[in-house]
Amino acid sequence: MLLPTTVVGSWPVPEWLERLKTDHHRGRISRTQLDDVHETAIKAALKDQELAGVDIVSDGELRRDNDVDHFLARMPGVVLPLPVKEFYYDYHTVTLPAPLPPVDGPTLGLADDFAFTRAHTDRPIKFSFTGPFSLAQRVVEHPYADRAELVVAIAAVLHAEAVALAARGATHLQIDEPYLAGHPQAIAEAVAAVNVVVEGVAVRWGLHVCYGNRYARPSWEGHYDFLFPAVLDARVDELVLEFGRKGDEDLPVLAHGGWDRDVGLGVIDVKDPDVESPQTVANRIRRALDLVPAERLVVNPDCGLRNLPAANARAKLAAMVAGAAAVRDTLAAPAPVPDRPAVVAAAG
Repeated sequence: MLLPTTVVGSWPVPEWLERLKTDHHRGRISRTQLDDVHETAIKAALKDQELAGVDIVSDGELRRDNDVDHFLARMPGVVLPLPVKEFYYDYHTVTLPAPLPPVDGPTLGLADDFAFTRAHTDRPIKFSFTGPFSLAQRVVEHPYADRAELVVAIAAVLHAEAVALAARGATHLQIDEPYLAGHPQAIAEAVAAVNVVVEGVAVRWGLHVCYGNRYARPSWEGHYDFLFPAVLDARVDELVLEFGRKGDEDLPVLAHGGWDRDVGLGVIDVKDPDVESPQTVANRIRRALDLVPAERLVVNPDCGLRNLPAANARAKLAAMVAGAAAVRDTLAAPAPVPDRPAVVAAAG
């Protein structure tokens, strides 16, 4: 399929779910009760994506408080000096008194999260998780000689999760590195850790790099040229980047940098609640086609949809799907046959 549509990962968290998540952290409801609520919310998010026409869906990351705690808090050896949160979306303070223990299989439960999603949709699923570089930035104390060693240690934990996910049937895995844009000098370090995560796991791998999306605000500004040439060594199939908010000026960076694999083209600005028209989406896709062949483009929002009102998110996805379909129909249309003069039979 040309120009398949997908999401980056997260889905809007309704106010009632925010309250219940916070209640759990304050000891007012049990983990079992919260898990039941999560499952209901995930099924609703899947149905919303299906109704919008999205080709490759996600679980909306609705089990996760934020992009960090779901992973770090479950790692053996991690200590949370203050395990109670005032608000579910806050980050835990994370310390690591001793090196992470040797990895002996998955410990984070991501394969079970995926299996639940697989049981509730017949569409392809993209399953994303925060990458080792970004996770390491949230550890305030650790015993390693430098943070680069911590990054590799976390990558080994995530590799075990990736192996388990593939064994449970995952086919599209995505590593999110939202902190990388704030540390462009560390791109080679981050790429080396990405390669630890993906080693030997035969799925379609995406690498998502944005400029942050905390409370619908970018954490950094810049240009994607910092990715090159180091990102060429990343053993991934697709770069998932934001262009809806930033515009097209970074698109030539992909060609000049030598990127010859797929591109997840961000065409929806998730930091602006205004809904793009299908024509706007189609125009953004057509401009990208000047630099990236259609068979290498995947259409998606810039980042996760967590911070948008649900109605706006649904409308934005519907516009994205309609815009992609309009361009796809143009690409699939047969070339017109020029008129030819009629042949007149000779008399006699």
